[in-house]
Amino acid sequence: MATTEIPVTGDPAADRLLVQSPLALLVGMLLDQQVPMQWAFKGPHTLSERLGGLDAAAIAAMDPEELEAVFREKPALHRYPASMAKRTHALCQVLVDEYDGNAASVWKVAPAGEPRDETGDDLLARLRALPGFGEEKSKIFLALLAKRFAVTPPGWEAAAKPFSDATKRSVADIDSSEALAEVLTWKKAQKAKGKGKAD
Repeated sequence: MATTEIPVTGDPAADRLLVQSPLALLVGMLLDQQVPMQWAFKGPHTLSERLGGLDAAAIAAMDPEELEAVFREKPALHRYPASMAKRTHALCQVLVDEYDGNAASVWKVAPAGEPRDETGDDLLARLRALPGFGEEKSKIFLALLAKRFAVTPPGWEAAAKPFSDATKRSVADIDSSEALAEVLTWKKAQKAKGKGKAD
């Protein structure tokens, strides 16, 4: 892989899980709204500890209310644990129904093991179809895949704009504690301008 961790949470184990588990990466991105980025991306590690691992099929098979209870345990996984538990459950159900429960199949290779013949727009469309992934979130995730995991289908830069540029503005740009500080500074400046938006 292109990286060994995404140093965003302040917890090395949680940062490593984002690289080791494609599902953790997707869930972290899903949770990244209306809470600090560090809190969102630590969520998958906390969820893994509470469930004894992260498995899309196992989560999809859970009673939604049971999953919500896990999200609500103190400390809560999100500011809005009920809605985020529902979205996580829905995400895992789609992964089971459409990707055999394998989160990495959303972006890695075709079933035969051959690289997908696709463009950045194709991958963006697949991400956009995931529960809880709006246009901006999908673009950030596409940039994250390209910048940190070398998933670079033709035209990804245009598809992920503006998150494909060199400005350190999102989780896609975090490869060090210094980069994290730059991203947080950028976000703070945007909010001060009244343009702030939770990713």
